[in-house]
Amino acid sequence: MTTPKTAASPLPSNVEAGLIAGTKGNNLALSDLRGVARHLVDHFAANTPCGTLPGELLHGDVTEVTVKCLGLAVRMLESGNTPSEKDLANVHDAAARWAREGVPLRAILRAYHDGFRYGLTLVGRQTAGQKVEDVTANSLVLVTLLEAVTTEVSMAYVDEYRSVASEHHTATHTLVTTLLSGGKNATATAQQCGIDLADDYLVLALHFPQHPDEANPVVDRTVSARRKLRRIQAELATSCGKSPLALLSTEGGTILLPAPRDREWVDALIERLSRAGEVAVTGAVTSSDRDDIPAAAEHVYELLSLARQLGRPAGLYRTEDLVLEYQLTRPGRGREQLLRALEPLDDAPELLETLTSYLGHELNRQRTARHLFVHANTVDYRLKRIGQLTGIDPSIPSGLRYLQAAIVARGLENAKNAQSAAAAAAKTARKR
Repeated sequence: MTTPKTAASPLPSNVEAGLIAGTKGNNLALSDLRGVARHLVDHFAANTPCGTLPGELLHGDVTEVTVKCLGLAVRMLESGNTPSEKDLANVHDAAARWAREGVPLRAILRAYHDGFRYGLTLVGRQTAGQKVEDVTANSLVLVTLLEAVTTEVSMAYVDEYRSVASEHHTATHTLVTTLLSGGKNATATAQQCGIDLADDYLVLALHFPQHPDEANPVVDRTVSARRKLRRIQAELATSCGKSPLALLSTEGGTILLPAPRDREWVDALIERLSRAGEVAVTGAVTSSDRDDIPAAAEHVYELLSLARQLGRPAGLYRTEDLVLEYQLTRPGRGREQLLRALEPLDDAPELLETLTSYLGHELNRQRTARHLFVHANTVDYRLKRIGQLTGIDPSIPSGLRYLQAAIVARGLENAKNAQSAAAAAAKTARKR
């Protein structure tokens, strides 16, 4: 059987000898512990990730905690008692401070384990010639202490890290809200968050449809929705950095991205968010300087609403993708006239269906006929009849453009009326 190698001592021989002798006689003074702690911390700095920590932290906080742990280990080796909550208070407080200061948890745990690894070696040396049972008992004392310290450090670090993340999350939300409202104190808020503001942004409005689990009666709908949102937020952080400017809910929200960004990159971002959330994300985007973000946000939400009303497929839309439809949503006499243009076809739904299908099939008579299960001559007859009833000839380009605009305007009006009716029905249902 191969004998395990003995860990190299991080202490000078005279310091180690004094520590062994002092432990045996239980007469270690605080100055002795501080001397040992300084040597151990130097060892941590040279051989563990602690070497990247600032010097004042190593020779201040880290040394002080090392002293406390050494004293606790000596007392436990004498009494065999498990550490109390009070004994671990310094360890807890230090881990919380280090979490807030951004010290990596890996560096902290590595230092603790390295110290305890040497402690076990020291126990073996000081108990040379003693019974195996005594050596085992002392080793178990140190293992018990390591378990208690590791648990306390991990819990304190994670709790504090969550608190810091929550504070940053809240501060980021405040910054996004400030930018969206055109607030004058955005710069001060950004400094508090540790975020550098850009001069120009891409403003995105997003819609997240329900995940299939949200419609499953045997699954908690709220939990499913939150899981969807967390997956989307995680992907957003991966793609855009740890602190993306986003204000999101389970149904969608707003993202502000420093400009410029490649068109392909932004399109790919929507695809990645869709895969992460396991839903088909629909979005709208436009560019804006920082002062015009409120107006840009209003515009992209109008585009997003328009794309959804028109039943467009999921994906990212820009103004040029919906320019005709967007303009037709603007109130005025021209829109009112467009809405009246198709009224003569209200009593002949087959004519309106034919016109819609004809436009949808890129003016192809054969494909339109196959879609409607009629002869191509029937399509010609109906188009001629539409011209007679409306006074707008679909066989010429100007007439066709007019009728196409009228169909879009009517579709948007119908969608608006349907939303209003649904809202009214929901309000009535709540009153009951």
